[in-house]
Amino acid sequence: MAEEVKVFGFWASPFSRRVEIALKLKGVDYEYFEEDLSNKSSLLLKYNPVHKKVPVFVHNGKAIAESQVILEYIDETWKNSPILPKDPYGRAQARFWASFIDEKSMGVTLQPTILENVDVKGIVAHQCLPALWKASWPCEDHEKVKDEAREHLKTLENELKDKKFFGGETVGFVDIVANFIAYWLPLIQKATAAELLTEEKYPKLYQWGHEFENHGVVKEKLPPSDQLIAFFKDYFERVSTSK
Repeated sequence: MAEEVKVFGFWASPFSRRVEIALKLKGVDYEYFEEDLSNKSSLLLKYNPVHKKVPVFVHNGKAIAESQVILEYIDETWKNSPILPKDPYGRAQARFWASFIDEKSMGVTLQPTILENVDVKGIVAHQCLPALWKASWPCEDHEKVKDEAREHLKTLENELKDKKFFGGETVGFVDIVANFIAYWLPLIQKATAAELLTEEKYPKLYQWGHEFENHGVVKEKLPPSDQLIAFFKDYFERVSTSK
């Protein structure tokens, strides 16, 4: 009997894409359901009644929410091509840096103007999206926010050292969690003419992003860059005109 594997997501969400990347790396077939975040499906609300957001992962009728939790479940269920280290210390370190990315790099309180836009909320409100998101466009205390974002990027630059990926030579848990930094952030910079993650300031992190984005499996599960740039340009224009 074939396994039931379903993913409920939103095309532009880095959190949904985390789950799809992990499944692709494992070679797991799944059924994908695209959500309209302004009119969420009854199935999404059924499977994630607490947070009512994407991604939601369903395996043989059992639903799991929160992208990092889903990634760990996938790695424990399908043992091939592990994304987490085998030793307890390595796993603990990976969880630490994944938590740092979501809570520090991407986890400051969002401004109400962002939360009013349900489509963008679906992308960034996985603990909310902050230092890096807010640093990409004009906001209150913009210079302070940019300094905070730069500090977080520098911390990640130092952690990479001379490794190809955060976990070594292959894409792993931390790399997948950091997909926003590798792919979404550079495209947001193009949409807003912001300058945050540059090769000159963060050469190792910049190169890591290039390697991640162009990884044979990963790039199959990234949204089209032109569509994502247009999506963010439209959003920023609407925010600017609403002020």
